[in-house]
Amino acid sequence: MARGLSRQGRETARSARAAVMRGGVPATLLLLSCSLAGEPDLPSAATLAAQHAEYEAEVPKTILELQPWRSATSAPIARADGTPGKATLTNLNPYANSWYLLTIEWPEAAGGGAAYHLQNPYPLLQALRLRAADPHSVSVVNASGVLCALWSSDGRGALAAASASGLPYAPLCSGALYLRNAVAGHHTSLERITDFLRDHVWGGDHVVNFVKREFYRDAFLEKGTVSAVPAAAPATQGPLPAELAPEYLGRATVTPGLAIDLGTAARELQLGQWYAVPGLSGVLVSAIAPRYIDARFLGHEAHVNALDPVELSALAYLVAFDTRLLELHFVLGTDHPRLDWSERPPPSAWDPRLPGPDGVASAAPLVTNGMVNPADAARTVATFAGGFKRSHGAFHVGALAERNHGSHYGFIEQGVIFSKLQPGLSTVLVTDDGAVDLTTWSAADEVLLPRLRDVRQNGVPLIEYDAQQQRTVPGELVDLWGAGNWSGSAEEVLRTLRGGLCVQQQGRQRYLIYGYFSAATPSAMTRVFQAYQCRYAMLLDINALEHTYLALYVSRGGQRLVEHLVEGMEEVDRTAGKEFAPRFLAFPDDRDFFYLTTRAAAAP
Repeated sequence: MARGLSRQGRETARSARAAVMRGGVPATLLLLSCSLAGEPDLPSAATLAAQHAEYEAEVPKTILELQPWRSATSAPIARADGTPGKATLTNLNPYANSWYLLTIEWPEAAGGGAAYHLQNPYPLLQALRLRAADPHSVSVVNASGVLCALWSSDGRGALAAASASGLPYAPLCSGALYLRNAVAGHHTSLERITDFLRDHVWGGDHVVNFVKREFYRDAFLEKGTVSAVPAAAPATQGPLPAELAPEYLGRATVTPGLAIDLGTAARELQLGQWYAVPGLSGVLVSAIAPRYIDARFLGHEAHVNALDPVELSALAYLVAFDTRLLELHFVLGTDHPRLDWSERPPPSAWDPRLPGPDGVASAAPLVTNGMVNPADAARTVATFAGGFKRSHGAFHVGALAERNHGSHYGFIEQGVIFSKLQPGLSTVLVTDDGAVDLTTWSAADEVLLPRLRDVRQNGVPLIEYDAQQQRTVPGELVDLWGAGNWSGSAEEVLRTLRGGLCVQQQGRQRYLIYGYFSAATPSAMTRVFQAYQCRYAMLLDINALEHTYLALYVSRGGQRLVEHLVEGMEEVDRTAGKEFAPRFLAFPDDRDFFYLTTRAAAAP
């Protein structure tokens, strides 16, 4: 069901549009174009080597020491009373050039200092430099001149007002920068209860697993039924359709829970075919149940379990995104995933000297705020939920549990490493040029790290490409509950609501496909993604609508509407009176997520 954006959402979009001129560049930045031609401004080779050693060392460390390419400059400052101090501006990753940290330091006896996390919304157009020629003020500049003064000894600098605003993103320099403020992320009642049980109640995870087993198994099941009513014609261009059993070619299925408006008169869609979403270029929807796919995907194959009658009939909805037109982004939630230890790895994998597997327990002083970057809000076309929390994002048994401290899932946002990427894990990654890929991370891939903008790992592959056989094959751990860390319940009940991601390749054309499986095991997900001729597929999250949430933002009839993938997902959003505020776009959330934007911002 489509819903209109809230006042807050409309104001965010209007402010972004008001700042967009001459192809999407704010007026204050027009003189800054081309200032970043060539390679990023990195520190010396000796400094890089020292920072890489800090990154590699298995010792307690700060989140800054986990950034091997950071570049910092400092300048002396002074309070109005003459107390000397120091201002330091750190570009956390000059390759990404998106996040900076400004620290104001005073002697401990004079009150310590403060740290400010700055968002550069136009990383291709401006790089920041510290300017403190006057010790009583701090400005950021680039080769074209001063952007604005951020701090002054009289307490009237722009940072003071931005910090006091309480906004997740407080604008600075007429929108040329944002201050990221720490805010509380939205939790659903389910999230609050499960977090409390796991963190504070003895045996809490067993209680949560009982609830999942008894109340959530098949709670969202939708059965696929073949309809006698002719369905609307599918799109003529788009991803490859699912390979069906011959008797189901051209047949339709009822889609009772689908909430996206496809412009069809009835709720029937041809099985496995793709339907374009009106008003959104490059976004298509499909529906299938495993029982209708070609028999070669349902027979015996190594590493895959046979499907039971329930999951054979359970509907799956898939949403495809054309990566030529749309760009993928990843955002950490205000609370999840955390950086400390998961309790899942065996005792042999723990190092009691470390506050977390990478030596880091907290992202502070960096701010994770679970919300779309305001510079991207007006061109955001979709959001969907991310992966497991840290509590479940590591291995309890199997080979992956015994190495790398239990192989905690890694993640990177805007080029900033929060958790190291672990070999053997399924990885969705976005490079600094916007290219997206899904792959099993390996130690050899470490050379790619400087050029990775956004990365999320989650478990092991459902399917991957076998170069020797020149075809896709099921992942080796699909049928192993513990070693694959597929979750579900402690009793190995694997059939539940699940979300997943795959890539489909057609020559040079690539589609990113999100799959919503109303009742499935990893084996059922594998079979469906195989039928859709995906090259690689991975699990995201499970068990509840807030964990498998997907929303589209559609321009239609002069309005911007929110369309959820299935009925019931709107309950995760917020309302204030008659106003509607979509999750991730209009307010901060405690969970991580992905969003897609159009590749070229244009003035409306």
